Amino acid sequence: MKQNNSHLKKPLLILLDLLIICSVLYGISDKDYLNTSFLSFILVFWLFSSYYTKFYDVFSHHNISKLFVLLFSQFFIFLLGFLSYFSLFKEGEVVANQIKTFTLITIIITVFKFISFYIIKKQKTYTNELKNIILFGEINSAEKLESLFHSKNELGYRFIGFFSKNKYKSQYYLGKTKNGLEYVKENKIDEIYCNPSTVSKKQLNKIRKFVEENDLELTFLPESRAIYSKDYVLEYFGAIPVLKPKPLPFEKKETHIKKRILDIAFSLVVCITILSWLIPILWIIIKIDSKGPLFFKQKRDGIDGKQFYCFKLRSMKVNNDADKVSASKNDKRITKVGAFLRKSSLDELPQFFNVLFGDMSIVGPRPHMNAHTQKYVEEVENYLKRHTVKPGITGLAQISGYRGEVIEKSDIKNRVRLDIFYIENWSFILDLKIIVRTFLNVFVKEEKAY
Repeated sequence: MKQNNSHLKKPLLILLDLLIICSVLYGISDKDYLNTSFLSFILVFWLFSSYYTKFYDVFSHHNISKLFVLLFSQFFIFLLGFLSYFSLFKEGEVVANQIKTFTLITIIITVFKFISFYIIKKQKTYTNELKNIILFGEINSAEKLESLFHSKNELGYRFIGFFSKNKYKSQYYLGKTKNGLEYVKENKIDEIYCNPSTVSKKQLNKIRKFVEENDLELTFLPESRAIYSKDYVLEYFGAIPVLKPKPLPFEKKETHIKKRILDIAFSLVVCITILSWLIPILWIIIKIDSKGPLFFKQKRDGIDGKQFYCFKLRSMKVNNDADKVSASKNDKRITKVGAFLRKSSLDELPQFFNVLFGDMSIVGPRPHMNAHTQKYVEEVENYLKRHTVKPGITGLAQISGYRGEVIEKSDIKNRVRLDIFYIENWSFILDLKIIVRTFLNVFVKEEKAY
């Protein structure tokens, strides 16, 4: 399967480049301008420019021309940032020192880049990191792949064989297409290649679902018109074009970083400016209205099914059915103050603490009580996809009218459909829109706000 240590390579390469920059700056730079602000600016600009140019997205199947393009793009942008810091300096000596420093950084990192690229290329040749692949397609595609991966071990792939609707006398022919997935289950296969033009639509859907459920990689050998699809990324292995499905937003680390920054910043503002004075007032009102604690906590499923305690302001009388039966219209368990809290969504405010703890996000699929989760897993297709991200205080389904009690089966199906749409189409702007809509909905009377 996927290598366990591959995620460490990029951070290590970034750290080494930053150390090179620091060493050169401290070694030959003019001490008159070498200060904390200058060093911070240079290092941060390097990180941002390398993210923009994808400077560290180098893989074993890339060729040397790809490396030259990355180096030129990165150092051109970095030079602009490097010189812009000194735009107020006019002395020739200072400018000369800048060029000398920049040139040395460029030379050292370029040499190091080629060395690391060579190591990446050779690593999979001399270690046991080759990925096992099979193909769903015909013999001509199989022969091309076998020839390519056999002659270029540095690409990191080992061709096992192929499955086809036709029978072939070939040492790489493994059987009929319908038997391919069973073979993958019983053998250590890391990646599946597929020629869509030779596989039925029904079989293709099975393959895609299987790959997703078993955390495998899927690569297509494209038809010419498929090359221009916006859902795939075109790459070349030697002279062979292949299509990689574009990663979903939450498969990217930067998505989780962006969401976490938004979560922490927004939650801190709410906790400091609102909850710090509102919670004591609501504590007094709730205690006067009914006996019981201020907070109601309940175990819910978080990301990857991890259990956590979800906090709310108590809006019901203390009862034994709280973990079994959700609130319904005219529910006698709801207190007078609780009815107001639920309609205004003020009962959800303590979940900003859950966000700070890292169990929830501001925006995401709403977590259901455990009893309902067990039920919906069996009844609703793709329900567990909701658990691939952190649950949210609000979500796309909630601002679309699907909140509160599930009365009909279509309610939960539509809720799951919108949650999955959110997961597959996330953007920072979408999160902001959902937050704004949630705030505006507080002033609108919602039918299921009880």
